[in-house]
Amino acid sequence: MPTRASAWVNRFAGLGAPFFTALPASGMPVPHWVARSPDCAALLGWPADWWQHQDWDSLNVLSGNSAWPGSSPLASVYSGHQFGVWAGQLGDGRALLLGEIETAAGPMELQLKGAGRTPYSRRGDGRAVLRSSIREFLCSEAFAALGIPTTRALCITGSSLPVWRETPETAAVVTRVAPSFIRFGHFEHFAHTGQHQALRQLADFFISHHAPECLDAADPYAALLERVTRQTATLMADWQAVGFCHGVMNTDNMSMLGLTLDYGPFGFMDGFDPGHICNHSDDQGRYAYARQPNIGFWNLHALAQALLPLIDKPAEAAGEDLLAVLEGYKSIFAEAMLKRMRAKLGLATVREGDKDLVDDWLKLMASSRADFTISFRRLAALTQNGDAERLLDLFIDRELFGAWATRYLVRCQAEDSVDAERALRMNAVNPAVVLRNHLAEGAIRMAQAGDFSETERLLKVLQHPFDLPARASDAEIPPDWAQSLEISCSS
Repeated sequence: MPTRASAWVNRFAGLGAPFFTALPASGMPVPHWVARSPDCAALLGWPADWWQHQDWDSLNVLSGNSAWPGSSPLASVYSGHQFGVWAGQLGDGRALLLGEIETAAGPMELQLKGAGRTPYSRRGDGRAVLRSSIREFLCSEAFAALGIPTTRALCITGSSLPVWRETPETAAVVTRVAPSFIRFGHFEHFAHTGQHQALRQLADFFISHHAPECLDAADPYAALLERVTRQTATLMADWQAVGFCHGVMNTDNMSMLGLTLDYGPFGFMDGFDPGHICNHSDDQGRYAYARQPNIGFWNLHALAQALLPLIDKPAEAAGEDLLAVLEGYKSIFAEAMLKRMRAKLGLATVREGDKDLVDDWLKLMASSRADFTISFRRLAALTQNGDAERLLDLFIDRELFGAWATRYLVRCQAEDSVDAERALRMNAVNPAVVLRNHLAEGAIRMAQAGDFSETERLLKVLQHPFDLPARASDAEIPPDWAQSLEISCSS
């Protein structure tokens, strides 16, 4: 239990002063519960009623008003590239690591997001608003249910404390959970500031606690890069396969564990547009949907550059070794993406021509701006008898769709696919419900009026994304007003 000092291990705190600043959270007046995730609590091994235990004082602790014995609150320092430009020192400007607790799945870090200013806040207030906190909470848990690597969200607490963004809003704190919140930017910080001893200490720490298999490699640091390259490539495939746009793929938002990290101006696509930009602040479209895989590769280059001082070879030879590791990204991503697309199309075998079939399906969807989630879901109902009326409704050029559908059904016949069995496979990997912007907006508007029931209801729906929801509108084409929603970095 977190109330016992013996429950905390606090390994990151053992790294020492260069890596963080120890400080308490800044509390919120008269806090209240907004939402809690029973699934995340179960991951920690906590009882379902953990938040009601009076001796835990959870509401105050997770609002920053008090602390559990044995925790070691700190804000870590890191640097990074933001929108492709070196931004220098950044750090946990509004995040506070409470420490690590032992769980059946290994040590888990608990972090408060929005608990006040730290030395790394720059000009920010260190707070998070209710709006963005609900979005992060719901999407973190939705991704976990989709099987996509992610940080988790235990709960949100709120307060009437005013926070100024474009307009006055109210404060909230998200409690995030992950085995580690170490980012590419942590390594960049020590490399770019010439603190190579600290860089090595950080790399050794990470390998020891989170990548022990690298210890047996001829070069553990190159092996670490290979590991992160593989995890990042498969994560990008996971994002692309569900039509997810992160919005701010800066190097300081990239997890060394290959987790989806820092849910800011993210979005799930409605009508499929490869050039879709979910972040209203991304004027150049750097982080558009189709560019995400290449940005993942770019960010890995930045990480490789940061690890270069650790390679015990002349700089040119060391650079060639790390570049060779990075080259694996391209094939790993391509294979992972094709594997996911085969599954989404219900194809049980591997055959030549599958990539062309997938590419043409995506082009067909893009030409009609067909809804990404619904198109894959309705495709499961296509049978050898050609029953495809609801699917046809999504496409402008029915003749073009018909030609592709014929190719697809011939491909299914080639592996003796049974329509009903294929539909079951497809519905097990193609979600019926994702956290579309208008669904999140509905929960946010009710919460801002003091009603958190829609946040709770939506969480339950998103924790079973492959099941048809009781409220049919959760899985339908978004209403027209959803097109006017804009998501930016102002959280």
